[in-house]
Amino acid sequence: MDKYVHFVYRVTRDFPKEELYGATSQLRRAALSVILNYIEGFDRRKKLVQLNSLEISYGSLKESKYLLHFSLVEKYLSKSNYEIGLKMAEEIGAML
Repeated sequence: MDKYVHFVYRVTRDFPKEELYGATSQLRRAALSVILNYIEGFDRRKKLVQLNSLEISYGSLKESKYLLHFSLVEKYLSKSNYEIGLKMAEEIGAML
């Protein structure tokens, strides 16, 4: 998960400046939310709270996967970086 967040931050540095508060911000926020919600849930003692955090983390992962696709279509992201990011996201999804 950590590698995924750093990957997203690295590739979004090259996004258009006008997307700073749009796709760039949304993709970074969604990717960071995946690991932050996972960590928060891991530290909880109540099982239902843990499961809720994992569901939120999974939802953020789905959001970030769509934003990767959106960025590819808008040509903010190269095909190779899209495939790298998608592979990482799918591996994380299998863990969640």
